[in-house]
Amino acid sequence: MKLILSRKGFDSSAGGVPSPILPDGRLLALPIPDAASTIRYADISFDGAPLSQLVEPLTRGKITAEHGAHFDPDLLPEMLPRAGDWQPLFGQSGQAQGHLRNHGVGQGDLFVFFGLFRRVERHADGWRWAPGARPCHMIWGWLQVASVVPVDEARGDRYAWADYHPHFRRPADSGNMLYLSRSRLALPGLDKPLPGAGAFSHVAPDRQLTAPQATRISQWRLPRWCYPAHGRTPLSYHANRQRWRQRSDHTELNAVARGQEFVLDSDEYPEALYWARELIRRRQRD
Repeated sequence: MKLILSRKGFDSSAGGVPSPILPDGRLLALPIPDAASTIRYADISFDGAPLSQLVEPLTRGKITAEHGAHFDPDLLPEMLPRAGDWQPLFGQSGQAQGHLRNHGVGQGDLFVFFGLFRRVERHADGWRWAPGARPCHMIWGWLQVASVVPVDEARGDRYAWADYHPHFRRPADSGNMLYLSRSRLALPGLDKPLPGAGAFSHVAPDRQLTAPQATRISQWRLPRWCYPAHGRTPLSYHANRQRWRQRSDHTELNAVARGQEFVLDSDEYPEALYWARELIRRRQRD
């Protein structure tokens, strides 16, 4: 089984700003702009209001209510109107999909989504970035794969419920794939049913990747078991051993600036599944 740290949401290159951490500690991963998407920021609902009410002030009007949003991964049913047979899903294509394919990612594997976040606050004119708040990489969601379907084969009645998804707006491409979620999580040691996909509602120290005192967002503090000791294959894109430091109670990693999908094999790192299980199990006790 593979665990994939998957970078998704706004950042300095896609969207131009981080995603917000709201004053009450809630996380909101913003979908990146996509001119080809038929989903507008005005169409996406958060807290009973259009997502554009946050996006417009935080981007200083560069992204408006009418801009298209690449709403992917799509994990929460309440954010858009749904067909009755909707299920959470995630799309990937191009070089990033090639990386997943080369690592054999598929049924049963677990995506753990992370992105760039920064605290925001209300002021007289709406929302703004909290002065002095530093951005950080934060884990915000997950999806365990039930099946992988080429978009070119999904165009039709069987997957009509997914036709809204931005990967259906792309030209024919055999490497354009949909990852459909399991209804229930399947991980070792689960003692109660947990959803196969979802989002973490609030910020929490154990879901922050950027080290607390880091001067750069790519300076990560990870669990000690992440260190690629004894010949274990490092997290993909991080084969350079100079990026890694093992400490007495944690591992430090200088994460790469580029790349979307970082793959870890649980056959070499069985601790990864227990770590992910506990993150998801504690999702309601933020």
